[in-house]
Amino acid sequence: MAAFTPIALQYSSTSSLHSLLPSLEATRDHSSWWGKVRSYKSAGKRSLQQNVTRGFTIQSAATKPAKSPAEEDWKVKREYLVQKRVRSVDAKEALRLQKENNFVILDVRPEAEFKEAHPPDAINVQIYRLIKEWTAWDIARRAAFAFFGIFSGTEENPEFIQSVEAKLDKNAKIIVACSAGGTLKPSQNLPEGQQSRSLIAAYLLVLNGYTNVFHLEGGLYSWFKEDLPSVSEE
Repeated sequence: MAAFTPIALQYSSTSSLHSLLPSLEATRDHSSWWGKVRSYKSAGKRSLQQNVTRGFTIQSAATKPAKSPAEEDWKVKREYLVQKRVRSVDAKEALRLQKENNFVILDVRPEAEFKEAHPPDAINVQIYRLIKEWTAWDIARRAAFAFFGIFSGTEENPEFIQSVEAKLDKNAKIIVACSAGGTLKPSQNLPEGQQSRSLIAAYLLVLNGYTNVFHLEGGLYSWFKEDLPSVSEE
């Protein structure tokens, strides 16, 4: 059951800005965005509270929704993806699979980015969308995003799976793609790989019964960098 708690935009043991921004890391594929958040947190409780008390305090009774599958810890998601043998492919392999094996590229970026450029015949279902509602919780989240200079805050798209199911059946062969791609592969700097929108989407797909899910390593950034075919809707 969701907890009814007062929300204050200050860093404390019971309420933090990070808890208001569950989609920030995933919706920004570049580390600089999350680094910005972490730099604020690392400044410590005292400095953040001082900044907040300079006229940026919001006290609001807000109901925090229960944790969704997309918000599960990355370690849990990664282990499940590995267990389900979700395979990562590079851009050229993805193009070959699309052409020769009837794979569908599922682009989970926002619609505006999709329209700018995407692989031919790709399908767009955004995994995150702009915050739509105006509940106390959503207002607090908007304010938290704005505090970090982000005025187009996003939230998990609750219709993601439903939208995918309307376009692709459970046996469809899917390559999930976002901007940067993330990775399941461990490295010295990233011992548990790197979470991304496409890997979160892949997790949700296999969790909901999709059996042929691949992941675009390097994301669509690598696709465009390789100068592979792309189309625009603008």
